[in-house]
Amino acid sequence: MLDHLLRSVVKEGRLTVVYPGGGSETFGAGDPEVAVRFHDRRAILELALHPDLELGELYMQGRLTVEQGDIADLLALLMRNLSRSQPGGVFRFLRGLRSHLRFLHQRNPSGRSKKNVAHHYDLSGALYALFLDRDRQYSCAYFQRGDETLEEAQIAKKRHIAAKLLLDRPGLRVLDIGCGWGGLALDLARDTGAQVLGITLSEEQIAVARERSQAARLADRCRFELVDYRALSGTYDRIVSVGMFEHVGVPQYQTYFDKARSLLADDGVMLLHTIGRTDPGGSTNPWIAKYIFPGGYVPALSEVMAAVEKSGLVVTDVEILRLHYAKTLSEWRKRFNHHREEIARLYDERFCRMWEFYLAGAEMAFRHDSQVVFQIQLAKRQDAVPLTRDYMLEAERTMDFAGIDHMPRPIRAA
Repeated sequence: MLDHLLRSVVKEGRLTVVYPGGGSETFGAGDPEVAVRFHDRRAILELALHPDLELGELYMQGRLTVEQGDIADLLALLMRNLSRSQPGGVFRFLRGLRSHLRFLHQRNPSGRSKKNVAHHYDLSGALYALFLDRDRQYSCAYFQRGDETLEEAQIAKKRHIAAKLLLDRPGLRVLDIGCGWGGLALDLARDTGAQVLGITLSEEQIAVARERSQAARLADRCRFELVDYRALSGTYDRIVSVGMFEHVGVPQYQTYFDKARSLLADDGVMLLHTIGRTDPGGSTNPWIAKYIFPGGYVPALSEVMAAVEKSGLVVTDVEILRLHYAKTLSEWRKRFNHHREEIARLYDERFCRMWEFYLAGAEMAFRHDSQVVFQIQLAKRQDAVPLTRDYMLEAERTMDFAGIDHMPRPIRAA
């Protein structure tokens, strides 16, 4: 079964599989060359029956190891080939079944949403401090030249977003939905004079964000609350959401955009930054859903737009960032590997292998599969923003926002 599956998939590059008894089989031809070893015979059957889930689980358990190359090389080889082929048999059946069941898996009422967020974001702060940039931006950076440091690219990302928010006067009421550890919200309050409310469902993130706001003497202009977006009221001149929409789930899309419209001022502007896919809607990889982002889903643009249109919001700008996240993940992976021994002491070897698989798989999904990032600007009125995009470019070039000179000091590794 496994031989048949690999023979139908691997055409470009060479994959050698070493079996528990010592025998081996090679699939495909040419470069790159990758070799893996199974350490028990049951692992072969498990992978053949449920490859989307079991490849990651077997790697985590040490029952499958990469003998030539590393896990990133293996995932790159497989994804590059899968993007050029149509999987069949049980593989196609399981993917189709997951697509039909996704509304059940992605139903995220408030209680479940908080639990899902805690699964990933309430890990030790020391973990994120070891592989993210100094400001702990846990979303796609923006590489304008391509040779920036991670710190520079994350600052560029924040400037890019701020330019699209049309921050044309001080005192704007800004809502940051899914504020993370507070970096963007603090920059908005400090550098534009905005009154900012950042919200998250992570206990770990809210503690750090509040500490940072106090330390920066911005508590009067930058507040952080542990609250679900659905429970908010009031009106905001600007709404920004970076890397949060991936946790909303398709069944809640209409609720999300209806709520955003009710919170946005009549002349307001919203900027949504989210991972997306270039192919039609599908389902979340079962390994990612089980171990990394339960309840999460990466949408097709068509799925987002269907809910936006029904909400009454107007789409005023769309930008697709393609390989920026692949470069971001590559930097995170390098830093993770550099601090691997420290991370193993925080958790254990199984955790390290799980995160190696996650970071490598995510990077290769942006390099070889259908993953991109959408930046969608929204408003209630057609005239809420200028007629051309020139204002974005000018603001990004000239605004005094999140510059290197006043980079926030490193945040604590709680």
